[in-house]
Amino acid sequence: MIITGLQKIVQNFPSGLKGKRIGILCHAPSITSDFKHIIDHFADNRECILSAIFGPQHGLFGETQDNMIEWEGNIHPELAIPVYSLYGKHRKPTKSMLNKIDVLVADLQDVGARLYTYVWTLKLCMEACAEAGIPVWVLDRPNPIGRLPFDGPVLKEEYFSFVGGASIPLCHRMTIGEMALWLKEKYFPGCDLNIVWMGNWHRNSLFSETGLPWVLPSPNMPTLSTALVYPGCVLIEALNLSEGRGTTIPFELFGAPFINSIQLKKDLDSRKIPGCAFRIHNYIPTFHKFTEELCNGLQIHVTDPQRFFPVGTALEIFDAIIAHSPDGHLKFNNPPYEYEYHLMPFDILSGDSLMRETLLNRLNLNVEKQRWKHEIEQFKHDFAQVRHYPE
Repeated sequence: MIITGLQKIVQNFPSGLKGKRIGILCHAPSITSDFKHIIDHFADNRECILSAIFGPQHGLFGETQDNMIEWEGNIHPELAIPVYSLYGKHRKPTKSMLNKIDVLVADLQDVGARLYTYVWTLKLCMEACAEAGIPVWVLDRPNPIGRLPFDGPVLKEEYFSFVGGASIPLCHRMTIGEMALWLKEKYFPGCDLNIVWMGNWHRNSLFSETGLPWVLPSPNMPTLSTALVYPGCVLIEALNLSEGRGTTIPFELFGAPFINSIQLKKDLDSRKIPGCAFRIHNYIPTFHKFTEELCNGLQIHVTDPQRFFPVGTALEIFDAIIAHSPDGHLKFNNPPYEYEYHLMPFDILSGDSLMRETLLNRLNLNVEKQRWKHEIEQFKHDFAQVRHYPE
């Protein structure tokens, strides 16, 4: 079984945390293998003082459903300590929040996609703690889709937002600990960063092989199957298509009333996209886009993760939808999106404007994918300086 960073400090509490006032940045998956939550571990620990709790997007235990649905902090009902929302009035901890702690301990489950916001909450915490002279401890967890290849554009700095704050590929293969180290090297050299690395984990693996329990890291990430397609199919959030929210398998399903499922499947099958298969699955969302409307669509099944390129597959899907839908039906949504009020949502998700322009102008998809490969090769050279785990 994989030994997470949390499991390690529970087994052997570090001297750097003893006697300290601790703030915890955590959410629902912040548990040990026996399902005990990090809040309970620290509350029971007599070698430190749990002084504050910080929560990211979706609330401390997954309460809020969607993007830009903020939540309010409160006082913990049993511990009588503050619970601070970092997805509301403040996304960066304030000085008054940090005055209550000596150390910030972060335990967050990422899903291997650059636009998942938890690491960007961590980035803002690292910035605030560096300014305040407060050490940050990151308890590492697996990248659940490490077996997938690197894929997608590398984010350009002019497109930085709350869904991307570092120049990494959309499908990046890093753990949250490695990303924290990357952020320190690139942006916060003065941050007193301590990473508790995992034991027994290797990159070319899936979460199902870790022996750890899957706890939804966000309300629409119910299974590993969702996580596998998410780095590509999440781009649907920036289109007038349904990404399957309002069903039990979001992101695995995609569709819209104007899609012809039969034609779309034939087209995608003819493209021989590696590592996956498509199946007609029409559905009626119970909430979100096209509520109570019939969406003609498909389900994507990942058959070989090592050969599956999630972003490249999404590019093919969007191109096929454009080819077989009535003119002008597929549209790119306008801002705002995740607190960005000027740049196009698709661009801040993908990494720049070129992927969107390729689709709009029906340009050669292979040229666009080749561009990603060149960018990824440069990223891999930089990543080699901070990578911790073997393949």
